[in-house]
Amino acid sequence: MTPDAVQVQTFVAVVDHGSFDAAARVLNVTPSAVSQRIRGLENALGQTLVERALPARATAAGERLLRYARQVQVLHDDLEGDLDAASVGIRVVSISVNADSLATWFLPAFDRVTREHAITLELHREDEQSKAAMLRAGRVMAAVTADRRPVVGCRSTRLGVMRYRAVASPAYVDDWLSGRPHLAQGAPIVTFDRSDDLQHNYFRTSTGNALGAPRHYIPSTTEHRTAVLLGLGWGMIPEIFCSSLLAEGALVDLTPGRTLDVPLHWQRWKVASTLLDTVTELVAGAARSALA
Repeated sequence: MTPDAVQVQTFVAVVDHGSFDAAARVLNVTPSAVSQRIRGLENALGQTLVERALPARATAAGERLLRYARQVQVLHDDLEGDLDAASVGIRVVSISVNADSLATWFLPAFDRVTREHAITLELHREDEQSKAAMLRAGRVMAAVTADRRPVVGCRSTRLGVMRYRAVASPAYVDDWLSGRPHLAQGAPIVTFDRSDDLQHNYFRTSTGNALGAPRHYIPSTTEHRTAVLLGLGWGMIPEIFCSSLLAEGALVDLTPGRTLDVPLHWQRWKVASTLLDTVTELVAGAARSALA
């Protein structure tokens, strides 16, 4: 059966805004009306679609419906735009992207498209596991990810390589490394968060040993680099984010001639969408210009 459009719209509003009351305000109806629509949709489909919690979340069955609803909306907007461009309102492009890409090469891809098309960006900075879940659930239509394996219902395209260098400040090298750039056990590191294993993997492949060192957690690409510049520790920083600082002598390469390369991929829904095609082309072009 085809789900009722109004009920599906209400379901999406509940998931997006986190509660029946919030959805009611957005839709300009009563919370009771929202509850009746959700109950009617669940009865019609024979599945519980919403976890009644704060925030409200889609169940496994609800996630499948959510992806269906968002993809149908994309196709509907594409068709409406082809028939009457003036009738299409501002469209939301939802993308999951890693923090380093967001801070370096990703946003310039949208400079032209936001001036030429009526779109707004909804960007999610998530870890790899969350990106896959968000794609499957339809919360995002595309993602920049290090995982080349396509999520079900998506296609994957290689973008290029994000190249990292192990760097530290000159003062850090003097204080912790006896003035000689190298990777030393026990010397403090600056890492992004507890799931960031770049420093650990690089140390292990470079020295053959597991990294045991005090660590600072700085969950922002810009502030992470600042912490390294201040000498709090050494860290892996994208080459495109530190090359000028290396040239100026503000940072020191701890392993000259060696880098850590992380392949990046673009995963997007398989639906035939003009909007998604345009976004894909722009992201791929920006990646070609910026990535190794």
